[in-house]
Amino acid sequence: MDDTLREFRDSAADYLGANDQRQRMRALDDSAGGHDREEWRRIAELGWLAVLVAEDDGGLGLGLPELCAIAQEAGRHLLPEPLAAAGVHTMALLAGLPATLPRASLLEKAMSGALLLGVAWQERAGQLDPDARPGSCATRGAGGLRLAGRKRFVQPGADVDGWLLAATLDDEAALLWLPRERLARAPITRRLVDGSAQADLDLDGTVLDAEHVLATGPAASEALARANDVARLAQGAELAGIARRALELTRDYLATREQFGRPIGSFQALQHRMVDGLIQVELAEACLREVLAQAAPDAPATRLGRLASRAKARCAHAALEMTRMAIQLHGAIGTTYEYDIGLYFRRAMALSAHLGNAEAHRVRYATLAAPEADDREAGPAPAPITAFPADADWGAMPEAEFRRLVRALFDTHYPQDRRHMPYRQTWAETRDWYLTLARLGWLAPAWPREHGGMGLPPDKLIAYIEEAEAYGVARPPDQGLNMVGPILMRFGTDAQRARFLPAILKGEHVWIQGYSEPNAGSDLAAVRTEAVPDGDHFVVNGQKTWTTWGSDGTHMFMLVRTDKTAKKQAGISFLLVDLKTPGITVRPIRNIADEREFCEVFFDNVRVPRENLVGGLNEGWTVAKALLGFERLFTGSPKHSQHTLRQVEKLARQRGLFDDPAFVARHTALQLDTLDLGAAYGGFADLAKRGAAIPPTVSILKIWSTETYERLALLLIEAAGEYGAVRDHAGTDEIDLHVVAPLFNALGAKIFAGSNEIQRNILAKAVLELPSG
Repeated sequence: MDDTLREFRDSAADYLGANDQRQRMRALDDSAGGHDREEWRRIAELGWLAVLVAEDDGGLGLGLPELCAIAQEAGRHLLPEPLAAAGVHTMALLAGLPATLPRASLLEKAMSGALLLGVAWQERAGQLDPDARPGSCATRGAGGLRLAGRKRFVQPGADVDGWLLAATLDDEAALLWLPRERLARAPITRRLVDGSAQADLDLDGTVLDAEHVLATGPAASEALARANDVARLAQGAELAGIARRALELTRDYLATREQFGRPIGSFQALQHRMVDGLIQVELAEACLREVLAQAAPDAPATRLGRLASRAKARCAHAALEMTRMAIQLHGAIGTTYEYDIGLYFRRAMALSAHLGNAEAHRVRYATLAAPEADDREAGPAPAPITAFPADADWGAMPEAEFRRLVRALFDTHYPQDRRHMPYRQTWAETRDWYLTLARLGWLAPAWPREHGGMGLPPDKLIAYIEEAEAYGVARPPDQGLNMVGPILMRFGTDAQRARFLPAILKGEHVWIQGYSEPNAGSDLAAVRTEAVPDGDHFVVNGQKTWTTWGSDGTHMFMLVRTDKTAKKQAGISFLLVDLKTPGITVRPIRNIADEREFCEVFFDNVRVPRENLVGGLNEGWTVAKALLGFERLFTGSPKHSQHTLRQVEKLARQRGLFDDPAFVARHTALQLDTLDLGAAYGGFADLAKRGAAIPPTVSILKIWSTETYERLALLLIEAAGEYGAVRDHAGTDEIDLHVVAPLFNALGAKIFAGSNEIQRNILAKAVLELPSG
């Protein structure tokens, strides 16, 4: 968040926090007021209503990020006043209209808070976009413009000075200014669950003057469509604020409420539910950040519509899920009017329904046209890239140029028939590609140049990884590159670096990980494989299991117990082992996909030189933890979900499934889940690009990525019908896919690198700070 956004957020938080907005909401609800006109004028004085108005019109001339920073705080504090409906919807609409005297007068009075306006455009339930020719109409006559028809679900619905009215005039769309006193029949108002009101307007018999016409034709309809979507983005921000605050309030309650002699927040079942709420909140905020970075009030209509629907769908879902869960976790007190959490739920319900709920916006997202192509002038095609230097000035190279270089490298050298492989590759399958990269000097992009690497800065390293994943480059057995190398550079001795690093770069050593054991899977601190000092050696006895690429490995890095008397983590050391050492037996494990990807490795009096100890004796836990942040970042990559989503879409085209509304609904929900996973991943990748520490919240990525991957894999199988049980690639006149591979991979992905249940435990303790049992 930049300084300007932080300033807006903090200013809004300070103002809203000065008064208890929740008590104000209760008082207004009891008096059937819904909002306070004096408070509305104070909001106007703060400039909140002028954020999107151009400076030439007397506004602040800012953008959606600043507006949404305010809206998020309004959600956190439960501001009763209709910020999205009257402060954003109406102001965005007026700001988007052609300059006329009537519009200028309305804009000035609305910005000052002297007028409180609503937008009357909707004519039926479930309507998401304005009609080209609204059913409500204005007919010209000697006495002025005679109105007919009805508008529904108008907000604010009470105590307003008038409405910006969509109608048909002269057989085209028009926007009219309808002062409240000119409405011939009193509005029909309905109370909403949050204490606010909506209204239906019966326009029959209402007469306006010619100067009440603000705009006609495309200028009117396009301005209304844009204003609708801008208001939805503000609603999304407000809903995200509601979700975050509901999470915080519930966390505090669970940490202090005691039952059965201990805080209920220590119960694992409740902790895991809270983590699921945390995931939804983080996804909503990540989605909103990405959408706001791509959106602008003057963006092409289709793009703005898709972005607004994406944000509204995600944020509404997150707010309703979190607030409903909050009531359940608060127990009986959560269902009372006096307790605050119910107010958040009621507000989430009202905001979610207005201008389209989550499900409606998933449908709208799917039905809008695909994102428009880049409309910049193409210009001459760049010259083809044939040289791939390994020692360029990477820091000075623009990222776009670097990405083009990486893609050209893959186009030139990567085997095209091995893109997007459905299963993990063996050393034999990837050896040639590994050695090609080694020959070109591109094998170790993250390693410093003094150790034979490319020395990529963090932003280029992430770009390299993202391009490899997007291209479908199969991952080789690369734990030497990604784990052993960095560990030796940080914790190893000069002799260890000289001995092991060149062998990794030459492909002479293929490293495998020796962490898990039969009784120490995700609980690595429970390792029992023992290393007993014996002169210049350790004598190792025990067993490692679930060892990926075990049959390919030449060397293992492993955690061993070197002190049985110390606490679990304190008695562990980090050891490097040559798998040709006598006493080692490697036995493949046949998995449910009928592959031999994993192994169990047995150690029977294996003598390992003491010079292979990395870090100090009994300091292995510190070494192991150093690997976790980036490992969880990369295991949380969206690549598997993105690839499986493409497979689902390929299958849907082959089988005509996009004609099935039920399939489209499931596909769209998972498409948005994958997009928002990418947004969350991007936030953590930005930290890595800046060289910042990866926070414990990165475990969210691992959970959401693997569970989204599994849901997509299940959809792929279900959509394939009878082909969903074919073991190998299915190629017929109906289908051309390997259907089952993603599901088998996803089942394992939820377990490896720390099972999702363990990740939930980590988040409950390290992020939510819930009490221990």
